[in-house]
Amino acid sequence: MTHESDDVNEAIRGELSLLDPAVRSSRVRYQRLFDPEFVEVGTSGRRYTYDEMMAELPDHAGSTAEGPRYDPSAITGVVLAPGLVHLTFETIFDGRRSRRSSIWRKQDEATGWRMYYHQGTPVPPDMP
Repeated sequence: MTHESDDVNEAIRGELSLLDPAVRSSRVRYQRLFDPEFVEVGTSGRRYTYDEMMAELPDHAGSTAEGPRYDPSAITGVVLAPGLVHLTFETIFDGRRSRRSSIWRKQDEATGWRMYYHQGTPVPPDMP
């Protein structure tokens, strides 16, 4: 396995962790997966900052064991530069499909890989 494959796999592990309700509901667990400069454009079109995400993630859909869960598929990644990985994938959540894109950044060994940017785009039901 190449170093680049290791980096992509680490970013994928982080991404999948952030889709897990047990992680999403625990600030101690999810905080270490977000870069302090994190920004998201959600499927609603809303822009989230790091501080907003830290305060609101447990209240977002998909953050409870009893509710609907994200079902990810077709996750692929590419190393853009040392310490920078771009992931693309799709999710189905509560019957709605979205295409997603994340950039993961690793600034040092101590902090590891963290999500720097995320965007979700809803896919209309009639679109392949």
